[in-house]
Amino acid sequence: MTIDWDSLREQFPITRNYNFQNHAAVAPLSQRAAEAGREYFTLAENHAYVQQGFFKRVDRVRQSAARLIHAEPDEIAFIKNTSEGISFVANGLSWTSGDNVVLANVEFPANVYPWQALQSRGVQLRMVLEEDGRVPIEQVMSAINSRTRVVAISSVQFASGYRTDLATLGEYCQSKGVFLCVDAIQSLGAFPVDVKAMNIDFLAADGHKWLLAPEGAGVFYVRRELQGYLRPTTIGWLSMKNAFDYGRYQFEYQDSAARYESGSFNLPGVFSLGAAIDLALEVGIENISKRLLRLTDRLVEGVRAKGYRVVSSRRPVEASGIVAFVSDVHNHAKVQHHLQSEHRVVIAERCGRLRASPHYYNSEREIDQLIELLPRH
Repeated sequence: MTIDWDSLREQFPITRNYNFQNHAAVAPLSQRAAEAGREYFTLAENHAYVQQGFFKRVDRVRQSAARLIHAEPDEIAFIKNTSEGISFVANGLSWTSGDNVVLANVEFPANVYPWQALQSRGVQLRMVLEEDGRVPIEQVMSAINSRTRVVAISSVQFASGYRTDLATLGEYCQSKGVFLCVDAIQSLGAFPVDVKAMNIDFLAADGHKWLLAPEGAGVFYVRRELQGYLRPTTIGWLSMKNAFDYGRYQFEYQDSAARYESGSFNLPGVFSLGAAIDLALEVGIENISKRLLRLTDRLVEGVRAKGYRVVSSRRPVEASGIVAFVSDVHNHAKVQHHLQSEHRVVIAERCGRLRASPHYYNSEREIDQLIELLPRH
């Protein structure tokens, strides 16, 4: 299948104003995703709920989200953000003093604070150290002991771009009777995620990065067999069976991940998220990941030639759409500011590293422009 990347590029108006390579932060919307959000406001302005159909639309988005991660629709709940989904797991499991959670020492705070909050209940954190831009899978697995309840890991680390071998880790966790909870915000829309093949128990991700969706609308996956085990911690009318029978208070959770949805949806966000997911599925996640690796390989070669040290692992199973690199000469913050303010080339500075994160609609010319504008050592 031949992909017309130039045609897809037309879906992203930001390309008219910026060379945007910061999708690991907050990404721009496609025309399709933006239009889906506007469609909600038009419907709400002219019809409100008179013509109904909003909840059927939500169900269609739920089906698309399930396809994206190879889950079933009844294993998907909508969330405000990644932090909320991870907090559902941290607060919904039963803990005993002395239990522990294994995670990396370089996780984004969304995947740290919910677990740190459990320390007051005697839960310990076992943090695996980053080594040269990697969180070695062998070290993660060796950190698991008889009191480990959860391994909480990012599919891709935000500051290094290191991509976790979730299939190997998931198989090992399953063999040890340990839950695998994945912060997938840096991979959904960029690299394949198969919750069944990877033995993932819980997954959370907002859509505003690689899915090219708006902030405040994300997905939460709970393996069906665990939905009676993970206690809902935010409870409302939509959590219950027969939710629309308003006058009868029947406290009985839905037989699906919808039990974790307490009340009214962020409908414009969900509509836009659905359009973004559908676009990613049409392009094909495998096609997207191959394109990203080609673009970032080009970027890595170029920044190395300019004298920068690339922190990101480029091993085949560990490379991602994020390229983190450092200079021993230049001030990173000044480089980032100069690129954006003077040339409209947008990258980030994270944890003492420059970080570029192009997406599939970026062109080779844009990659070359970034390389050319970087000050040489």
